[in-house]
Amino acid sequence: MTPQGPGPAPGNKGPGSNKGSGNTGPQDPGPGNTRPENTGPGEEPADGAGPRLRDVDEQWPVVGEPRRAHGVFVTLRTDQVQMPDGQLAERDVVEHPGAVAVVALDDDEWVLLIRQYRHPTGHLLWEIPAGIRDVAGEDPLATAQRELLEEAGYRARDWRVLADIFSAPGITSERLLIFLARGLTAAAESERGGYVPQHEEAHLLVRWVPLRQAVNLFLAGDLHNGVTAVGILSAYAAQQGGVAAPREYVLPER
Repeated sequence: MTPQGPGPAPGNKGPGSNKGSGNTGPQDPGPGNTRPENTGPGEEPADGAGPRLRDVDEQWPVVGEPRRAHGVFVTLRTDQVQMPDGQLAERDVVEHPGAVAVVALDDDEWVLLIRQYRHPTGHLLWEIPAGIRDVAGEDPLATAQRELLEEAGYRARDWRVLADIFSAPGITSERLLIFLARGLTAAAESERGGYVPQHEEAHLLVRWVPLRQAVNLFLAGDLHNGVTAVGILSAYAAQQGGVAAPREYVLPER
C-alpha cells in the first residue's frame, strides 16, 4: 500500500495534523490509512487531550489447520529441565530471534502510535513501531531505524536505549531492545527504499498522542501491548526526571 503524500513535520499543529482539537484534515504520512474519515475500531473523536485510542476485540478468518512446532519466525521446543533437587520438569520454549521497538517523540512530547491487527490475541492493538530481528547480522539499531521508516515514514536524528527486556521469559527467549527516537523528520516516499506494506502492515493506522495521554490510556485499561507499555512508561519516567536518563546505544549482546 503506497503511503499517503508528504505531511507536516513533527510538532506541526497546523492544517494536516491530527494534534488539534476537532482537526479533521489530512494526517501525518506513513503506510496504512491515516485519514480520520476512514477510522474504525479503536479510535474515538479527538478532544483537547488528543485522540481517545483503545484496543478492541477483532478476529480475522482462519484458513486451514494451524502449524505446529515450526513457524515462520519461531520454533517451539520442549525441554526436560532438571531442578536443583534433581526432579525433572517439561518446559515449553518458543525460540525467537529477538525484536526492537521505537518510542518516537516529537518536539512537543507527542508519541507516535500505530494500530495493528495481532492475530494471536484477536485484537487491533495500538503500539509503538516494532519489528523482528529477522535479518541475519543486522545491528539492532539499524533494524529499529528501518522499522520506524517503513511503518511510520519517519527518520530520527537522536537514538537512545530506553529498555532492554525479555518480553515473556516464562515461555519465550525473545529479547527486545526499546529505543527512544528524537529529532524526527518525515521521509519522502522515495527515501523509503521501495518498501511495499503487505498483510497486516498494509492496514496500519498511524496516530500521534501526547505522551502523558498515552500513559493515561494504559492506566485506564484502554491499551494492552506490553512492549508499548514498557516504552511509554519508561519515556514518561525519563521525562519527569529523578530516574536514570535513556542511555547511549552500545552494540549488544550480553
